[in-house]
Amino acid sequence: MVRCFLIHTVCPVSALGAGESRVLYCRVFGPDESLFTDQEREFSPEERRVLQREQTAVVARQVRSAASFSRGAAGRLLMEALPGEEALALQEADSGVLRLRAGDPFTEEMSALWLGVQSLGFTLVCEPHENLLLAEGTLRTLTRHCLEHLHLLGPGSEVLLRSDRIDALLSRLLPHGQLLFLNHRFAHSLEKEVAAYMTK
Repeated sequence: MVRCFLIHTVCPVSALGAGESRVLYCRVFGPDESLFTDQEREFSPEERRVLQREQTAVVARQVRSAASFSRGAAGRLLMEALPGEEALALQEADSGVLRLRAGDPFTEEMSALWLGVQSLGFTLVCEPHENLLLAEGTLRTLTRHCLEHLHLLGPGSEVLLRSDRIDALLSRLLPHGQLLFLNHRFAHSLEKEVAAYMTK
């Protein structure tokens, strides 16, 4: 099961410190109980939200660090894509998998798959027994739809203002955090459904 999906920054932002990353969108799936220790389960709902925000911020910082290292090791410079070049930006995206040890930041061990598309990071946090190839395909599909239909790479794009569209996309491609095995026909019909909804 996928525990959460994040969209965050992976490049320096002037308002943030050197190693910081800003979480722009977060969706948590499944029972929250498994993400907290026995002591944390007694927290109030507001305290749980704060703790959940801190956990996702830790994941975003770790992915930002991995993306920076990957780009530095490859010697790639960040090139801004023009509107309409989302597919090219996705092909050139950095990607990777991180193992999140138990206690850092979640109570159980997790895997984080990430794609770094220019200044944005797209991350799926999965349980360690999940099919990582299926999760990567789902992450690439989600990222492609976000970039193409929501124009997240364009100037002035506001992820926060498009959260309802991202929620609808997740409900179709990742219902309740479950990865879907898609055959070609079902994938094609799902693509049509998503495209029809996104053009509304």
